[in-house]
Formats: sequence, structure tokens, C-alpha cells
Amino acid sequence: MSQEKAIIGKAKEVKPLIINNEMTKDVEKRILIGKSNYGAPNFVMRLFTVKPGGYSPRHSHRWEHEIFIVKGKAEVYDGEKYNTVEAGSFVYVPGGIEHQLKNAGDEDLEFICVIPTSADEE
Repeated sequence: MSQEKAIIGKAKEVKPLIINNEMTKDVEKRILIGKSNYGAPNFVMRLFTVKPGGYSPRHSHRWEHEIFIVKGKAEVYDGEKYNTVEAGSFVYVPGGIEHQLKNAGDEDLEFICVIPTSADEE
């Protein structure tokens, strides 16, 4: 899909996928830019919202990703221990490193996560 101009949108207008299962609690995921919605050839940008007490799964995969904490406070597992981070912090997760984010505050945790399009967008 070839674009003739830049695409501009509002994150909160993207319908979230609500995730609650045995590994993930109270997480909303929005795919802002990706191969499936805009034909982005290299990266997928996702916005996650984690409710107080919620968490992403503790897992690893072959691809790297970059995270930017937009709002709130998180406990980030770095492969060895949990670290507290706040809005304005960034996290680089190399491929193969076990990681997890937990909401460590009283408000929603929001973070942007960028992965390569070779990874699973969903």
C-alpha cells in the first residue's frame, strides 16, 4: 500500500483489544500503525493501557522492541529483576530477554511499544 501523504490519527480513536487471561490482566492494546492497517513496511507502533493492578505477560521472543512510558508508573522485569520506571522513561528489550510490565501506580499506565513488522502484530 503506497501512501501519497502522511497519515495522522488520534490514539484513543483506535479500537482497543481488551486482554484478560491467565498471563495478562487488565490490558488494552491499540495498534496505531502497522502493516495490517497502513502498510507500514518496517515497524508496528502499539499503545498499551494497563489498569491499576494489571500486568502484561512475563515472556520472551526473538525480536527486540522499544518502549516509552507515556503515563503512570511501572515495574519492569529486565530479565533479572524488577525496576520501577515512570512517565518519560524508555525501555529497550533485546530479542530473547524475558520481560514484563506491571502497573505500579494508582492511575492507568500507558506505554508505546514499537516492534518490527516481522513480529506478530497482534
